[in-house]
Amino acid sequence: QVQLVESGGGLVQAGGSLRLSCAASGVTFSNYVMGWFRQAPGKEREFVAAISWTGIRTYYTDSVKGRFTISRDNTENSIYLQMNSLNPDDTAVYYCAADYSGSAALIATMPAPDYGMDYWGKGTLVTVSS
Repeated sequence: QVQLVESGGGLVQAGGSLRLSCAASGVTFSNYVMGWFRQAPGKEREFVAAISWTGIRTYYTDSVKGRFTISRDNTENSIYLQMNSLNPDDTAVYYCAADYSGSAALIATMPAPDYGMDYWGKGTLVTVSS
């Protein structure tokens, strides 16, 4: 059974940082393209970042470029999202997701809310206060 479990969310002041983690089980992790997504209250889920199987290629939505960094550790079956310079617009539930057959470069172009991803975690809440 495939499980993705996010952690690391919480309350932070504007300008602060958080590091999210996503631990995978039940899959051959290195075969999966991974992504982070978020859903703010009253809004549709949106793409945040994606990373290739090897971790060499990364992709970001424009609003987080230069502030967020996605990474993965295939030995730990985990991905991470380092979030710096947070602002209240970053407040959302953050989800990680896995895609077996896709391309990290194309995830952002796939239709919301599922973006063609095969598995999803339950999310972790990030709240940024002003």
